[in-house]
Formats: sequence, C-alpha cells, structure tokens
Amino acid sequence: MQHRPPPLEGIRVLDLSRILAGPWCTQNLADLGADVIKVERPATGDDTRHWGPPYLKDGQGQDTSEAAYYLSTNRNKRSLEADIASPEGAALVRELVTHCDILVENFKVGGLRKYGLDYDSLNALNPRLIYCSVTGFGQDGPCATLPGYDFMIQGLGGLMSITGERDDLPGGGPQKAGVAVTDIITGMYATVAILAAIQERHRSGLGQHLDIALLDCHVAMLANQNSNYFTSGNAPTRAGNAHQNVVPYQVFAASDGHLIVATGNESQYRAYCKAIGAPELGDDPRFATNRLRVTNRDVLVALLSDIMKQGPRDEWISKLEAAGVPCGPINNIAQTFAHPQVQARQLRRELPHPLGGTAPVTASPLRFSASPVVYRNAPPMLGQHTQEILQEILGRTA
Repeated sequence: MQHRPPPLEGIRVLDLSRILAGPWCTQNLADLGADVIKVERPATGDDTRHWGPPYLKDGQGQDTSEAAYYLSTNRNKRSLEADIASPEGAALVRELVTHCDILVENFKVGGLRKYGLDYDSLNALNPRLIYCSVTGFGQDGPCATLPGYDFMIQGLGGLMSITGERDDLPGGGPQKAGVAVTDIITGMYATVAILAAIQERHRSGLGQHLDIALLDCHVAMLANQNSNYFTSGNAPTRAGNAHQNVVPYQVFAASDGHLIVATGNESQYRAYCKAIGAPELGDDPRFATNRLRVTNRDVLVALLSDIMKQGPRDEWISKLEAAGVPCGPINNIAQTFAHPQVQARQLRRELPHPLGGTAPVTASPLRFSASPVVYRNAPPMLGQHTQEILQEILGRTA
C-alpha cells in the first residue's frame, strides 16, 4: 500500500509545556505529523532534562546531558530557546503564534497574562489558534490557583485509596501507581480535545480555549470504581491484585512464581476450573455466577490458591492458554521488551542522536494502515533548532 502523509502534516504546534502531561500530549501530536516547536528556557530548558540519573550514554558509555526521563516524552519535536519572561522573548512567541495552529501550555492559571501570552491576548492575534491549558485543577474553582502534581492528585483524587494491598493484609496501605498515570491520562485527554477542536475549526474557522485539568482527568479515569461508589454509596477500598467486580481476576502464587488469571465471563471461569483439574468448582452452586463468586470470594479464592500453589507457573500458563483462559506472567520491564510479541511490534525504536549516536525511544502505539506515524528525530537537545525555526518561519537572518 502506498503511504499517505501522516494525519497532522501541515499542523504547527507551539509547545510551552514542560514535565510530562503537556509534553505527552505534544509528543502524540508530533508522532501524528505535526511540527511541534518546543519553547524552552535558555540554559536550563525543560525541568525533566535534569531528572536523572539515568542519562543517555555516549559512544564511550559516559553520561550525556540528556536525562532518560526527558527522552521519554519529547521525540519528533524541535527545540527553540526563548526567555518568555523578557519582552523580546514574549514578543518572539507572539510572532510565532501567528504562524501556528495550536498552543499548549501548563503554567499556573493566569501565569502567562503578564507576558501577553494568555488566551485572550493570543486569540486577538490569531483567531484560529487552538489554545490548550493543562493545569492541576482547571481554570476555575477554589483550587484553581494551586499547583498540581501527579503524585498529590493520585492521593487527592482517590486512586491511592484503591491501589495497593488490602489494609488488613501485610503491606497494606496507600500506594501510588508505578508511573505518573495522572499526567499520562491528562496528556491523552488533551490530545483528544485538540483533535476535536481541529475538527470543529473546519466548521467554524475559529479556534478556542481548552481547559484540561489533572484532577478532572484523574477522576474520570477511575471509571468503574466511580460507578461502584455511585450505585452502592460505599467508597471502594484497596483490593490488592484482585478485581473489585470480577472473580477470579487476580494474581495467584504458583510453586515457582506468580501468574495472572483473568476470567471475564462464565465460560472462561468454567474452562479455568477444568484446566486446573477442578471442574467441580465450575459446577459448584456457590460459584455458579460472577455475582455469587464476588459474594463468596474469600471461600473460592482460598480453594483456587491451594490448587495453583501445586504447579509451576509456566505449566499453568500453558494449560490455561490452551483452554482459552486469559492469563500471563508478571514481567519486569526488561522481560517485557524481550517478549517476542513486543519485539514483533517493534515497541523499542532507535533514533539518531548527536550525543548518543542513537537514542532509544518507545514506539507510538498508534498504528495507521495508510498514514503511519513517522519517527523523524530523537528528542532534541536544548535549543537545537532555534536558528532553523527563526529562519524558516519568521525569515530571520543568521
């Protein structure tokens, strides 16, 4: 099949965001073909450039200046150094805005107004501009002016109350997720909002202000746990590696390790019981439906746990896969990238880098049959494209 240009080719994004939520959004846009100009503070740049170790290694195995954290979220962008706190830097950004379709920022509410870089000021210069603000708490409400970070939102927004081992078991207590999921999901929602605003602009010819808050996105992400609360009136609690609404859907200890069993319907449950040599549990009236299994969770799980401990992990996985029961090992990240499916999907990519020779990045999960993601360049060095951008877009001389 002959490939067409990537979906967002011809769209230009001015990225005034840093850390994770905003840059995650703009990396999505860059992967889809947009020209993303990352505006960074002179000398220091994005905070995450300094969030190390680990750092990218050079050809001699020595640390470069590029932190692994920064590399995770800035590929396919161009970096421009500009001090927006100076009149000259702010004027430069305003001039660039007239050549851009989208602006993404994650300053405190009202923080860009003093530089003339707020939505109202830039909308007057470019009415077609889609201006996306990513903040902790949104543009209004009693907490609007407060700073917001992923970790504190995971606590405030309820995720830590349902993550981790049960309070009555060893190791119980509040636990954050192993990655900044609030920032990531906020970046994803911001991406969706921007794409929708582009589509709306096709009708109206006008841009708009997008108000994307970490807290809003975090609460929305709680999905069925919110509904559990709405319908029961009881706040869900930590369940460890078990599912609140489905049984058995959890981690089991085998004789030599652990595995996940995730039976999502009645036929899978009965196939599971048969595969582990306990078909009678599939027919037991105490466990005949998922509702009964949830009600009698402790009794059933104790029975299943005793059986699972008697066999090795990989043997169980082989039997369950043959029976069509969803299951799998618990890998570390090195094992994940060694998995044949992950390798077949090419989820690790290497992009040319001026300091490291190449820089490893995780592939975009977005797959298009006719207009695929293009891996144009590694995450840029600070100010790497300043002269190129000013000459190309604004016609500046060297």
